[in-house]
Parts: sequence; C-alpha cells; structure tokens
Amino acid sequence: MDTGAENEMVAVPPGQVTLSDRRTQRSWHVEVAPFQMSAFAVTQSRYAQVTGRRPSSAQGDRLPVEGVSWWDAVQFCNALSQREGLTPAYHLHATAETAEWDAFADGYRLPTEAEWEHACRAGTTGPRYGQLDEIAWHQGNSGGRIQPVGAKQPNAWGLYDMLGNVWDWCWDVYDAEVYGTYRVLRGGGWADEHWSCRASVRRRSHPTFRIDDVGFRIARSTPPHRP
Repeated sequence: MDTGAENEMVAVPPGQVTLSDRRTQRSWHVEVAPFQMSAFAVTQSRYAQVTGRRPSSAQGDRLPVEGVSWWDAVQFCNALSQREGLTPAYHLHATAETAEWDAFADGYRLPTEAEWEHACRAGTTGPRYGQLDEIAWHQGNSGGRIQPVGAKQPNAWGLYDMLGNVWDWCWDVYDAEVYGTYRVLRGGGWADEHWSCRASVRRRSHPTFRIDDVGFRIARSTPPHRP
C-alpha cells in the first residue's frame, strides 16, 4: 500500500442512522450529512510523520496506530490540518484535555458516532457489511496481535477495517450523566470475540486512556458558510 492509498479519503453520502444503547434500551435517529472518511485507520507511519512520535506497543509502518488517547487523536487532527493548510477543526483546552469543535472549519476531525455507524454499514442493515472473517481481524483469526491495515475486504463504499483490528475513537461523549467525559469507541478489535465486531456495538473509554486495541480514523465535513 503506497502513501497515497494510506491517505485516501472516501466520500460518504448522506443518510439516516438509528443508534441504540443496550444499557438504557434507548434508540434515536440521526440525519447524517455528506462527509469524507479515511479509507484506513491512521497508520503508525502516518502518525509518526505528523507528530514525530511512535506510541504503539507493536511496531510496524502499516499497522494501525494504537496506544493513543482521544486527546492524542484530536491533537493529531489539528496538526494534520495545519500541515495541509486547512483550518483546524478543534479549539484545544490543554489544561482540561478537552476540545471544542468548530463546525465551520474545513480541517480534519474525528467522526461522530452517527457518521461512523452510517459509514460502517454502507447501506446495509445487518450486524455486519460482510462475512466476518473476510472483513475483520478479531480474536478468532488475528493470531492474538494487531494486523496491517487494508488486508481484509472493504465495505461497499471502500472503507477498510471498519470492524475489527482496532476500535475507533469517535467525537461523542458516551453518556455524560453516568460516565462523565468518557468518549465513544466503535468497531471492535483484534482481541475481541465475534459479537463485539458489529456495526451497532458501542464501547467507552476515558479521553486520556491509551489502550493497545484502540486507534482512530479521520473525517472531514463540507463546512457551512459562516454567517
């Protein structure tokens, strides 16, 4: 996989997705505007190019970067935006390790939870967009370790590893009333059993935690015109 492919952004069409939470038995509908999402999870080589750091426990240029917190991920998005001459999407508050999203910015950002699920499903309605072993690295086929990006089949919109390999950080707070600042994770990982690698499964983590099966992918929106 060359650098151009590694950096590819895929156009995701608009649509509607229904999110649900098992704990509260609640579901809600979200309209998703068109946006772009990276075809692959951010790799270790790309993360190192932008930040100068290699934080992952398992080393390899084509492996997804892991061991990165939500805070690390939003900082990466801003750094990549600045590198490419785009307006950073986030106003960072370093003392609190949190961020505000500028919806008018044209820079890179994390996908929302609704965007992530809509992009993962790619027009399908079942738990997965294909046969599990053909599309995802999970506990049953990963050999107990993280795997290079892009080795499995993509979904219908050209997005790879949406399920399995590493969980993806999303922008959203999971449940502020119960879990405070914890953020949403989606997608399942290389160490998870098959039931975790489904389009609707939600996980949570503190925005400062760094975990060896959690990475991220990036998104961009078409910003509205400023008033």
